[in-house]
Amino acid sequence: MEHAAAKTLVCVVGPTAIGKTAVAIQLAQHLQTVILSADSRQFYREMNIGTAKPTPEELAAVPHYFVNSHRLTDLYSAGDFERDALQLLKELFARHDVVLLVGGSGLFVDAVCRGLDDLPQPLPGVRDQLNRLYADKGLPYLQQRLKEVDPLYYQEVDIYNPQRVIRALEVHESTGQPFSHFRKQQRSNRPFQIHKLGLNTDRQNLYQRINARVDAMMDAGLLEEVASLLPYRNLPPLQTVGYAELFEYLDGNCALEEAVDRIKQNTRRYAKRQLTWFRKDPLTQWFEPTDVAEMKAYITGD
Repeated sequence: MEHAAAKTLVCVVGPTAIGKTAVAIQLAQHLQTVILSADSRQFYREMNIGTAKPTPEELAAVPHYFVNSHRLTDLYSAGDFERDALQLLKELFARHDVVLLVGGSGLFVDAVCRGLDDLPQPLPGVRDQLNRLYADKGLPYLQQRLKEVDPLYYQEVDIYNPQRVIRALEVHESTGQPFSHFRKQQRSNRPFQIHKLGLNTDRQNLYQRINARVDAMMDAGLLEEVASLLPYRNLPPLQTVGYAELFEYLDGNCALEEAVDRIKQNTRRYAKRQLTWFRKDPLTQWFEPTDVAEMKAYITGD
């Protein structure tokens, strides 16, 4: 399209707790633009502490989209996000030359940047069968099954998200082919340029940041937030790190200290998988989260 070269989507990606929100706000203020969240849990109004949403002050500093945009009972997929984000970008690019897309949910970032895979329709009953296995045998059983039938996707997917694991197994059970076989190799054409800025630091520092964030969430009332969401615990957004472990505590299956330790451990594992996902794109430029001046120069070409 004729205006493609003039419009740029800057994606700020990286592992959880690396500081994407703070960096994005500085960049958005410098560029006088807005932020789209690509964090698949920050969509939901009821999930606040455990999703590390931007604070009210941060939301006031820069306009944010797709934060508190849906209710937990809304079924909102990556495909829905692709459609809605692309429509919103048409409107935003009429007012801004640069827009920021920020988040650690690789599938949702890819939905906007690449387009989603054209996956085959599952066979009837397969999803119900996998859901029964999940209820009867738990997530570790399904994780091991995915590792056996699709080791490539197992290394990339958030294996602590039952919805993603079940979807991959559903494709395999329906087609006999691994989910990774259907992954899109070619990007969809987008009417804008895309620059990806990856944030990372040394592993010890990252893990310290993760542990400190979990402690801060607990101090801020994460347990009380999780308890208030017990009626919705079976919804997919709540079957994720930070919520699932505390549901186990509330069920009496472990001590609180053990649940918090599991959150830290599972968050560290999730961060490793996020990095695996984002490192797949060789065009991503990597920065320390403190290198904001260098990021500004990279975006503007100075």
